[in-house]
Amino acid sequence: MKNLIEIARIVTKKKVRKIEIFDDHSLKHKNSKFNDFYDALLANKFKNDRDASTFLYGCSPTDDKYRQLKSRFRKRLLNTLFFLDVNLPATSNYERAYFSCNKDWTLVKILQSNNATHTSAALARQILTTALKFKFADVIVNCCRILRRYSADVGDEKGYEEYDQHIKQYENVLDAEIRSEELYQRVIMNYYKPPSKNQDLRERIDTYCDALVGLSEIYDSPIVIYNMYLVWAFRYEMLHDYEAMLEVCSKAEEYIEKNPLYYQSEKLATFQLKKMSAYLHLRDYKNGKNNAEKCLKSFPSGSDTWFLFMEYYLLLSIHTDNYINALAIYNRATSSTKFKKIFGNDKEKWNIYNIYLNYIIESHSENNPILHAQRKKTFRPSRFLNDPLLYPKDQRIFTVLLVVAQILFLIEKKGYNAIRERVERLKSYANRQLKKEVYFRLIQFIRLLQQLDKADYKVENLSNVDKYYDRLVETPFAYRGQITELEVIPYEKLWNLILQRL
Repeated sequence: MKNLIEIARIVTKKKVRKIEIFDDHSLKHKNSKFNDFYDALLANKFKNDRDASTFLYGCSPTDDKYRQLKSRFRKRLLNTLFFLDVNLPATSNYERAYFSCNKDWTLVKILQSNNATHTSAALARQILTTALKFKFADVIVNCCRILRRYSADVGDEKGYEEYDQHIKQYENVLDAEIRSEELYQRVIMNYYKPPSKNQDLRERIDTYCDALVGLSEIYDSPIVIYNMYLVWAFRYEMLHDYEAMLEVCSKAEEYIEKNPLYYQSEKLATFQLKKMSAYLHLRDYKNGKNNAEKCLKSFPSGSDTWFLFMEYYLLLSIHTDNYINALAIYNRATSSTKFKKIFGNDKEKWNIYNIYLNYIIESHSENNPILHAQRKKTFRPSRFLNDPLLYPKDQRIFTVLLVVAQILFLIEKKGYNAIRERVERLKSYANRQLKKEVYFRLIQFIRLLQQLDKADYKVENLSNVDKYYDRLVETPFAYRGQITELEVIPYEKLWNLILQRL
């Protein structure tokens, strides 16, 4: 009862008149600027403050009424975070427990700052029980510091020694976790740099891997072990050793299976996605398909992770000539009710997949009646060929991929003059705007198209192509989710396909 009295006194003195949050009740009020703002944000109607201020008030973003609304809206959103529903089916026990511990830890600090020492200590003991079960080293150390001080204040020597021992044990674990996070972060900070600028990481990553193995052997921490497996997976991916990468990911999955208490859906998805990447680069359709179908059942249909798996599954099917399955995957993804909510680069990628699939239907259906039956009335090649394809500078790869697609369609129509215009456009990009270290493979493919143009689109007249083709083969396709690395059809394969069609 004394704890309830302590809490009631604090609330009585400092309570607010009204807690402003977004819940089901408040969102039913349709004549509310807050709700208009909220609904429009979810519908991706705003790119910037100017869009929002114009939509809400027809004013500039510097107008006081918009700035005030935005400030209050932000505060209401933050307040709502304290009342998130963590009991959703997709949320693991580990994730629920960590959220609850940190939420309750905030209450401990509020109680402490208001001198409610007995209540804060009682709540810290509850948090500690959960934290010890899941080995949340940071939470354990924080709680035990509070409880060790409380034990000293009340003269509880036994309690003091118990909490002191926990601190000594778990501060070492916490140091190991922080070190493992540092090594992982050093890898991902440099990981997406072009290979030519990534030599330092290639030299250092072996040391990081060895250090993480050493930490994992000393400390039984899921954080340390997850980071160890992730860094080893990155190492093998950088070396293009996809068989070894598969082995690492399988060991990580085995660890997750043997330790269900530490299960985190995000970590499992990361390793499973790495496996999909390995199967894509190995062009192992059979095992990739089995992995994809198994993993897609693990994640909510229409979630970001689900769409990511669908993308890798689609690319694997195209790269291995399983075109019927590729079309089925595309239709499965785009028929999801959540597909309309995809925006930005992700939306553009799916648009590009659609165009390349239509090209595959166009070029391969003559000998494949099943493909022929997949022709889409909604896609009009003539409209696509007249599209000027003007993307912003940061999305130039989309322009290039679609100009290449236009060339593919024009080859089917034997529109060589129109092809020549597109090749000149690609040549201009390769000479002036595509960085060699980022777009090396793409530039070699464009050089091949230039040689084809010089040969007047007659295969027998081709010359000086071996060096560009050899460079493609020597620098294999490598896709890590970056739009700069996207190849719907690998360039060396696409070159051979063009020669066949000619």
